[in-house]
Amino acid sequence: MKVLVLYDYPPSPGGLATQGDLLYKGLLELGIDAHAVHFESAQEKEWYYRWFEPDVVVGVGYWGHTPQLVLHPQRYGARPVPWLVADGYIANYQEVLNALPLILVTSNWVKEMYVRDGINPQIIEVLPVGCDTDSFIPFKKNDPKILAVRESLGVSPDQLMILTVGGDAASKGAQEVMQALAIIDTKAPDWKYVCKVWPQPRTKLQNLADLEMARDLGIDKNITYATNTISRTFMPYLIGACDIYAAPSRLEGFGMPQVEAGACGKPVLSLRAMGMLDTLIHGETALLAEVAQRIVVNNVTLGVESGYEDKHLVEFTEPRTVDYRANVQDIANHLLTLMNDADLRDKMGKAGRERVVKNFDYRVVAKKFVQIMNDKLGIT
Repeated sequence: MKVLVLYDYPPSPGGLATQGDLLYKGLLELGIDAHAVHFESAQEKEWYYRWFEPDVVVGVGYWGHTPQLVLHPQRYGARPVPWLVADGYIANYQEVLNALPLILVTSNWVKEMYVRDGINPQIIEVLPVGCDTDSFIPFKKNDPKILAVRESLGVSPDQLMILTVGGDAASKGAQEVMQALAIIDTKAPDWKYVCKVWPQPRTKLQNLADLEMARDLGIDKNITYATNTISRTFMPYLIGACDIYAAPSRLEGFGMPQVEAGACGKPVLSLRAMGMLDTLIHGETALLAEVAQRIVVNNVTLGVESGYEDKHLVEFTEPRTVDYRANVQDIANHLLTLMNDADLRDKMGKAGRERVVKNFDYRVVAKKFVQIMNDKLGIT
């Protein structure tokens, strides 16, 4: 089997890049003849099509990347298999995608979104995102690297550190977490809430709004926003430094940080919806808040990034849910439970580690990919 993997290569620290890179790494470790190339590098992709002649070209992205992941390899006679996430609504390229023999998606919820928006369910297979369980491991609390992370974030040894990681924090449910922390502040042990976000103009504006909420809630002294650029090398230690990983995400097709937190032996607080239904088990590896609100829209405005002219309006025949909000009281109750019970945190962390190693280790995912190629496309 010869596989060409299209993603953000060489990989940036982002989720899609990591998703592609771990598949590529897993395939190489299985002895598969594989190469990686940036999904937007037309000339380099064409070069691989010509001399490598891959059996399959698997591309990581969302439906809006169809031109780069599907149409480009087809132009040169290669066989594309996109591995897609969802962003709330699949607005275009249904005809192109439905003509494919196989589409991979990251969770059962993502599959539901594609089917809802017109993609044939018979051609969709779920392939979860892999996790590097050799790097994301449980660390001892007195590990010098863990102590250094906590010290740099202003977290004292006796404080409980709650962590959320994302491009921005609000989309990962940080505002709901802050509201919950304000409810339980006087009942909870001493705590610090750390939000690690990616530095970008959009994030800067969101950070200001989040911190303003923290001030209004009277908990701003316990909130830390870390906005530095970091590498994947640092991520296991950042997660390893926390006591609870909290991300009741508003929109999540898989939830890679939640899985990485499990690999590090951390209990997770999240939302009982979307991709988390595949990755987390309520009461065993995580505590999941119920959905309090679904954000519904009747139309969306799209542009050239989605294959339309600028400011193209798409009207829905039925309203679409494009965002979720977790029940704040549920979050408060779950946080208080975890914060007051070290044994429960440890028990859930161990169960989370075991589940991730068994189901989401990148080598497990690579083996599943190979099996799907064999079963669905006859590629060996």
